[in-house]
Amino acid sequence: MTLKTLIRDIKSLIKFGVLIANVLPVIAGFWLALYFTGSTFMDYWQAFLLVTIGSTLVMAGALIINNWFDIDIDTVMERTKSRPTVTGHFSLTTVLTIGIITTIVGFILLLFTTLEATIYSFIGWFTYVFLYTMWSKRRYTLNTIVGSVSGAVTPLMGWAVVDSAFHIIPITMFMVLFIWQVPHTFATAMKKCEEYRAAGIPMLPVVYGFDVTKRQMVIYIACLLPLPFLMISLGTLFVTIITILNIAWIILGIAGLYIKDDLKWAHWNFLYSVNYLAIFFLLTMIVTI
Repeated sequence: MTLKTLIRDIKSLIKFGVLIANVLPVIAGFWLALYFTGSTFMDYWQAFLLVTIGSTLVMAGALIINNWFDIDIDTVMERTKSRPTVTGHFSLTTVLTIGIITTIVGFILLLFTTLEATIYSFIGWFTYVFLYTMWSKRRYTLNTIVGSVSGAVTPLMGWAVVDSAFHIIPITMFMVLFIWQVPHTFATAMKKCEEYRAAGIPMLPVVYGFDVTKRQMVIYIACLLPLPFLMISLGTLFVTIITILNIAWIILGIAGLYIKDDLKWAHWNFLYSVNYLAIFFLLTMIVTI
């Protein structure tokens, strides 16, 4: 195995893109906690390193275990056939061992921050590994809702190393992430509908079709509309920009009810959702500089 292949396999094993997308809200939560408590980065730089590295390892561990458990699905789906669990570059025993060790090391690091941050991390890990991967993913169309919890706790983790996350800002960020993940995942499920069907995964488009999925996406996108107003303490500029993004997404969603090319529309929604999330969390930090 070449070094290039090894790096590619590791990135596939930890779902590198998904992992990075989950680390950003941790950092945003930490940054905003500093802002609202009047603390400085130097007061908590050690905690920042611990929560960033620790949460990354815990999330990577969960993603690795997901790869280990989903070997039968990944063998069928085109987009996952290159994963090292499928190609045989890594044995399943090795993958499971790496996943468990990575998780344990991550939790040990988090325990050096605060118990609250560790608890949020455990909730995310447990929900993703057991409630989503091993229980709901293969049984219910609501698997998307269950899985959304795991990604939504990330800003709470970052905030909680500085102060208690029982605050309107991290709670609202949790709600944004929880709701955002549904239309984002539904867009992906529409794009890969036939692959999910072949693998026997009851994603909403597979079970109820594209029309139902598109209507539900519009409902969830609309639910994002009031949330920036709960973050008015970040300023009018922040609320205005996010509200514009929400309205634009609702328009795109409604357009999907009339557009015939469902797969192209799903792809547009996927791209919009990814950029929306990046802008949202980057903006939360930019407006506080």
